Amino acid sequence: MLRTAIAGLGWWGRTLVESVDGSDVMTIVAAAQPRVAPEMAEFMAARGLRRVATVDDLARDDGIDAVILATPPSGHAAEVTMLARAGKHVFCEKPFTYDKASAEAAVAAVAKAGVALGIGFNRRFHPEMIGLTERIRSGGLGVLEHIECIMTVPNALFMAKTAWRAKPEEAPCGALAPLGVHAIDAFIQLAGEIDTIYCQSVRRAVDLPTDDTTSALFRLKSGASAYLGMMMATAPSFVVQAYGSKGWVRLDGMTHVAGASSEERRTGLFGECRFQPVKGEAETWTAARVDTARAGLEAFARAAQGGPAFPITPAEIVHGAAASEALIRSAATGQVQTVG
Repeated sequence: MLRTAIAGLGWWGRTLVESVDGSDVMTIVAAAQPRVAPEMAEFMAARGLRRVATVDDLARDDGIDAVILATPPSGHAAEVTMLARAGKHVFCEKPFTYDKASAEAAVAAVAKAGVALGIGFNRRFHPEMIGLTERIRSGGLGVLEHIECIMTVPNALFMAKTAWRAKPEEAPCGALAPLGVHAIDAFIQLAGEIDTIYCQSVRRAVDLPTDDTTSALFRLKSGASAYLGMMMATAPSFVVQAYGSKGWVRLDGMTHVAGASSEERRTGLFGECRFQPVKGEAETWTAARVDTARAGLEAFARAAQGGPAFPITPAEIVHGAAASEALIRSAATGQVQTVG
């Protein structure tokens, strides 16, 4: 069993803890939480989690093999680096960082320490995303022409101005941190590296310091194009659609809405799916309910214990951070940006 601690027990941090209940490869034994609200104290007591004050304390704790970071992204690079140097395996929730340089430095620290690194792109582990990737790579869609991803939640309509997701320095371009980085990773998973990005980001419906409506056009190094639309102030949705010369596949799903049940957030990502060939009848099916949060954490645990490498590579993690950097820069300048 990989003895694991978690830093950050917000609603998603608690969901991650719940996702590995009964796991035979990982047990969560401690939590770093500077301030403990009554609901957090009750949660920790129910699961027997030992409380420590800071991530620094976890780095010095000989009873911990690995740390899950469910903390605001501005601290990720420093936290990953410190924990790796202390010999801890690190699973970092997304976004890893918002720039290539800090991502590269953190990944280099992990490599030097010889520890495992995981990242919370849980949708990678869903059978529908795996199946779509295999269909594209096997030529089942023909020449890949375009990918679209729409991700929306109503969370900003109810968000406190003091929440970290409402702060531009922690959550630039509105839904990039909670939603858009998943789509960027999906583009990388399905079609490889990104070449250029043009983004526009505005505030339409909320009285918050950050935006609520963001869209971006991507040019991939393969020659295909992609579109990302992400909104924080409308009804929830999650749609991935890939178009090729032999037809298209559409995966309809749901985003993680704050307040939904833990099980729904973990297993309700995809619903109705459809393949429409250029000729012939469409194929439709319903996606399986899979706990992708558990799948990602257990893949990380096996990598930490000498098993198969975590399927999202360090190079992909760095490239995703570089793409986020280009997207943020494009929104600020109004110009197309090259991904470094």
